[in-house]
Amino acid sequence: FRIGKAIPLREGKEVGIIACGTMVHAALEAAGILAEQGIDASVIDMHTIKPLDTEALDALKGYKRIITMEEHSVVGGLGGAVAEYIAVNDGFPKLTIVGIEDYFAHAAGFAELIEEYGLTAEQVYQRIQG
Repeated sequence: FRIGKAIPLREGKEVGIIACGTMVHAALEAAGILAEQGIDASVIDMHTIKPLDTEALDALKGYKRIITMEEHSVVGGLGGAVAEYIAVNDGFPKLTIVGIEDYFAHAAGFAELIEEYGLTAEQVYQRIQG
């Protein structure tokens, strides 16, 4: 573990899934579901967002799609940091940011909230397919 250095957890060549926090586990599960469908997905644990590991992002330039996953607002978090970087650099595929939409969240149990906000592995798989 090094601050500012992402940890590659699964190698793939088509879809790059970048996750942080508890979403890393869901990202690995989603990659497993994708593999069952013949889609080769990498998973990267981006445990620190600032500084952002831009070398890890640059490695995804040849991919078909990049997905970020976080249990955080889609505004101002991991997805936003990745979007800012790829917006000013050439060669990146389409980005999908998976997280909590920009509204006030209510309190509930962790598993209930993860499902409500569309952050389970199956729900993320559906978004990647869609």
